[in-house]
Amino acid sequence: MKAVKQVKVAFAAICALFMAGAVAAAEAPPPESIAGTTKVNAAAVVALVDKLGDKVVIIDSRKKEDRQAAGWIPGSIPLPDYETTPETLAKHIPSKDTDVVFYCNGTKCGRSVKTATMAVEQGYKNVHWFRDGWEGWTKDGLPVEK
Repeated sequence: MKAVKQVKVAFAAICALFMAGAVAAAEAPPPESIAGTTKVNAAAVVALVDKLGDKVVIIDSRKKEDRQAAGWIPGSIPLPDYETTPETLAKHIPSKDTDVVFYCNGTKCGRSVKTATMAVEQGYKNVHWFRDGWEGWTKDGLPVEK
């Protein structure tokens, strides 16, 4: 009986350590840059759209609820990180040479990190990461859709 209690205590301790590590990983801030991408700010996103028009694809990697509650960058495509696959990227991005911008909620959100990284891994060549995301867009007073 004592051995069973010791196993339960050891198991509980291991679970607590695992959960603490998972929480710390979930709260880790996104990186400053992503290999294979060009980090852009709101002004650079506007410049890309001014230059390329509808030839630039803007992917909104936020949860659907965030997009519905707050709005979105005009013309952006809703593709949450949890729905992003090589197939969904190919559906929305015409070619591997297309300029594509990925964004999410802002500097504390890692959703666009996942999606931009996946695009690079899939061979997309003109991947722009808007690290400031929605937070930076609205802070700069740029137009939004709802």
